[in-house]
Amino acid sequence: MVSHRTTAGPAPEVAALPAVAASSAGPAVTPPGSSTSRSPSSAPLPPRGWRHRLFHVERRAAPYAYVAPFFLVFGAFGLFPLVYTAWISLHDYQLGSDMSWIGLDNYRWLFTNPLFYNALWTTFTIGVISTVPQLLLALGLAHLLNYSMRVRTFFRVSMIMPYATSVAASTLVFAQLFGRDNGFANWILSWFGIGAIDWRNGNWTAQIAISIIVTWRWTGYNALIYLAGMQSISQDLYEAAAIDGASRWQQFRHVTLPGLRPTILFTIVVSTIGATQLFGEPLLFGNGVPDGGAVHQYQTIGLFMYQQGWQYLQLGKAASVAWVTFLLIVVLVLVNTTLARWRTRSER
Repeated sequence: MVSHRTTAGPAPEVAALPAVAASSAGPAVTPPGSSTSRSPSSAPLPPRGWRHRLFHVERRAAPYAYVAPFFLVFGAFGLFPLVYTAWISLHDYQLGSDMSWIGLDNYRWLFTNPLFYNALWTTFTIGVISTVPQLLLALGLAHLLNYSMRVRTFFRVSMIMPYATSVAASTLVFAQLFGRDNGFANWILSWFGIGAIDWRNGNWTAQIAISIIVTWRWTGYNALIYLAGMQSISQDLYEAAAIDGASRWQQFRHVTLPGLRPTILFTIVVSTIGATQLFGEPLLFGNGVPDGGAVHQYQTIGLFMYQQGWQYLQLGKAASVAWVTFLLIVVLVLVNTTLARWRTRSER
């Protein structure tokens, strides 16, 4: 009994001695090669399996896979037609026949054709007399819709209704309104003693009628864009201007217009591109004939290209018109952007 109590009793005290001795003598030294001497960073990594490699490839390729559908669609329906149209413009190509290389002859024909310059001037005039009033009206409507009023939501929704109407329906209705004999426009003008106007066969009258159709259709769309831009302007600026005694008109000039400058530039660029591509309204206004009137008084670039390609079946010439139109749009966008940046820098 005595011997058993001697060997079993003091054992915990003896096991604690090395720890006490180590703490008193300094840090314990572990023998090299033991498992506790290796840091976690120097430990050998486990072999990477196929799951890890697959995850690595997926992480790198996923962003490209997400954006690939857009570039595939753009390449098929945007880039390839653009390049192929340039290729066709260098050939004599009639629909149903083989292409023959003629170099720049289609462009020489185009730049010596008076009908091309007539179409170019008509596109410019219709674009100006439709875009300028359209954007001014849209700006005024957006300014009114930005105030609190009753049934404001109804007015905002009604702004988009002309845009939702098809080009064919709106143009056919306006063609009836601008009729010479029983048109609504001539009936209104008769109240002021003005005789019946032959809107379709006149030079400026036909262009004004087409411009009114374009203005009616796109004013509400641009008004909603301006309204969205106005709502992004801080109300603190309006409150500070009101405290300083600024009227509504002064707030519009000195707060709203500077805040809307990027939005205005966007609508100018988009409207310029749309005016250059004007096609449906003049075509339907002339009963589906691409001549643009008896003396081509409202034949735009779009109608001129359509006439060469699908009335005369000269696809090579039509392709040259398409490429010149494309370059014209690029130049106009660059001019608009440069003027806007120059104005911004001059005001700083």
